[in-house]
Amino acid sequence: MHRTRQARRAATFVVAAGTSALAMAVVLGWPSSPRSDLASVAPPAAVPAVPAVAAQEPVPVAPPTVPSAEPVATQVAMVKAEPLPTQDVAFTMVSPDQVPEQAPMADAPPPAEPGESAVVEHTLTIKRGDTLMGVLVSAGVDATEAHSSIQALQEVWDPRQLRPGHEITLTFDATATPDGNEVFQGFTFEPQPALRVGATRDPASGTFAPAEEKAPVMAEKLRGEGTIENSLFQDGSNAGIPITVLSEIIKAFSYDVDFQRDIQPGDRFEVMFDRERTEDGRTVREGDVAYAALTLSGKRYEIYRYQDSQGDVDYYDAKGHSVRKALLRTPINGARLSSGYGMRTHPVLGYSKMHKGIDFAAPTGTPIYAAGDGVIEKAGANGSYGNYVRIRHNKEFDTAYAHMSKVAPGMKPGARVKQGDVIGYVGSTGRSTGPHLHYEILKNGSQVNPQGVRFPTGRILEAKELQRFKTAMTEVQRTYASLPTISKVASAGQ
Repeated sequence: MHRTRQARRAATFVVAAGTSALAMAVVLGWPSSPRSDLASVAPPAAVPAVPAVAAQEPVPVAPPTVPSAEPVATQVAMVKAEPLPTQDVAFTMVSPDQVPEQAPMADAPPPAEPGESAVVEHTLTIKRGDTLMGVLVSAGVDATEAHSSIQALQEVWDPRQLRPGHEITLTFDATATPDGNEVFQGFTFEPQPALRVGATRDPASGTFAPAEEKAPVMAEKLRGEGTIENSLFQDGSNAGIPITVLSEIIKAFSYDVDFQRDIQPGDRFEVMFDRERTEDGRTVREGDVAYAALTLSGKRYEIYRYQDSQGDVDYYDAKGHSVRKALLRTPINGARLSSGYGMRTHPVLGYSKMHKGIDFAAPTGTPIYAAGDGVIEKAGANGSYGNYVRIRHNKEFDTAYAHMSKVAPGMKPGARVKQGDVIGYVGSTGRSTGPHLHYEILKNGSQVNPQGVRFPTGRILEAKELQRFKTAMTEVQRTYASLPTISKVASAGQ
């Protein structure tokens, strides 16, 4: 693909034989001494009309030495008397040894000599609604070549992940060609710190190949802790703990902790997590929680991330028991327990009625998760339950979810789900007075109090695996004790 290059050229004028030196002086921009006097003298009749010089300011050139005592008219006559060559003579208006150094134009690089290569780069910022194809074509790239370069990119990165704010650098080869065109060479951008991707033209074949460059990153461990006065999310964020890390902690503890009821003001939290960053300090990834602890009403809960000798990773308590349980106690994040299990005055019917589940008030559209692995038994409208999903987990337990605004795609009878899969979204369908999740646990076909069920634990480490875990746990505790807290690090850097 070629793109027309706007480049400045030196202007050349041909002066016919017999043209006076005064005419040449006018063309070349020579000033008289003084210039204002020359402007007041009419040009001799013998001087032919001179073509106007357009679009460029004349560059001052030192005039011939003339005795200052001579009148201007005499000087003109003396110049006119000088003979000129009989053939046409070409004069260049801008001479390299006469033009003072100038700053280059922002959008017009110096023209390349024939056969030379000059790289031209243009950086564009992606805006909301932009597509990579649209951006390339709008920048002057041929649609066929834009498509080919995007296909090459797909081998290393998904173009559908392009987001507003990404800056894309387009490269052209401004090789001097007879038609003055630029050849599209490809593009690159940085979708995340330490990663640059794109597509570049292969000079041999002319086709596009994927480009991927990864900058070196450094791994570090960080320690955060604090007191809960409002919520773990709010107070953890205030202590400098990333939201992704807090979400991981809540998910890991949610088997044993009811975050709507068990958290009280004055409770404490501790966490050690990994972070990857570039050499210039930009965060690449905030990742794995190596250790976390909650002290709730004086009772301490600890979890350790452990990779066993087979390579499997899970969280374990200090005894080597997996924190993972058969079912989650709260299959929704950030919700408020609005109604418990038991007799109550029904908010719609107005009389006392057994409430065979628990309700979590949350905004419409909040994701609802499968409480455990299982198979969908029912999904869709179900009378006063509204949009409803029931999951069979084993021979003993089922869970049910009601009043959804909608059921998640793919959730239909017979579909298998894993613990934590999104199965629907909070709503207020059926017999309901506001958006909430009605959650039931059925044991042998009958609803039971979800808060009273003791779920079987997951894996228990034994023998050599338990000893290996204990060694790793001791090292985590030693590392945690040696680290400053995030808040102290931030204060030291100010």
